[in-house]
Amino acid sequence: MKLKNKKWLKIGVGFVAILLIIDIIASFYFYNLAIDRGPKDFLQGNSDLEVSAEAMDVFLDGDWRQWNDEQQFEELNMTSYDGLNLKGYFLKAKEPTNKLVVFAHGYLGRASDMSLFGQHYYEDLGYNVFTADARGHGESEGDYIGFGWHDRLDYVDWVNLLVDKLGPDTEIVLHGLSMGAATVLMTSGEDLPDNVKVVVADSPYTDVHDLFAYQMKRMFKLPSFPVLNSTSVVTKMKAGYSLKEASALEQVKKTDIPILYLHGEADTFVPTELAHELYENTHSDKELVTFEGAGHGEGIVIARDKYIKHLNNFLDRYID
Repeated sequence: MKLKNKKWLKIGVGFVAILLIIDIIASFYFYNLAIDRGPKDFLQGNSDLEVSAEAMDVFLDGDWRQWNDEQQFEELNMTSYDGLNLKGYFLKAKEPTNKLVVFAHGYLGRASDMSLFGQHYYEDLGYNVFTADARGHGESEGDYIGFGWHDRLDYVDWVNLLVDKLGPDTEIVLHGLSMGAATVLMTSGEDLPDNVKVVVADSPYTDVHDLFAYQMKRMFKLPSFPVLNSTSVVTKMKAGYSLKEASALEQVKKTDIPILYLHGEADTFVPTELAHELYENTHSDKELVTFEGAGHGEGIVIARDKYIKHLNNFLDRYID
């Protein structure tokens, strides 16, 4: 009987060891898949990122792209707290103003993507415009994607640099899209100068763990436990943050900056319910606007008039 028990014990230990090895391999796989800098082929053909024909025309060939190419952006360089060279791009308003919008782009994007919104701020509202390549994107250094967490400290530094550049009476709007929306929400919970008057978060997520858990279920038909927990450990080891630590939800609980949330009701990449959860946990002045029939980041196109109306009204409340 003892020999039989020992045999089953060995089998059990061996089985657990195999599961552990599989979990470790899967953790490094998902880290390389989503967080390590580089091409992300898994997004190709992802039905959750299918864009309506109307939005695709604007995203690919909208006049904002030509507008971006025609502007004379001033290149700014900044060394991050951990020694990375980061690139930003500043466009001075046509007429003198103390108003400035600071943009944060989405996952795998780059600074110029935010000219989709920047054209309106610049041409219609008369703002100075600043946009940056996030760490691990574009011309900025970094070998991992921070999903907003380390980026929040970069944006604190960008804000301080811009206030020094433009003057102490500068009034700042932080406007982010998708990962950039989470970035500006995470930034809002930090020690920012009073110059930051408004945060605009278009299609944000609550935290990286929630986002990955949702995507693992939809894309890979896998439960989040235990792979996501071990992926978080790998991320902490290689990128210096854990998935639950990277939380916009916890940051908005701390901020006193007014926040405008914008989200498509047909968003299946970052579900609309996450914006509702963020809104419900925001204690500063806030507004949530959703757009019927709009997928991820499509509100500005599918319901442009509604988008611009609510954006302008919110800015008018807090920007002199």
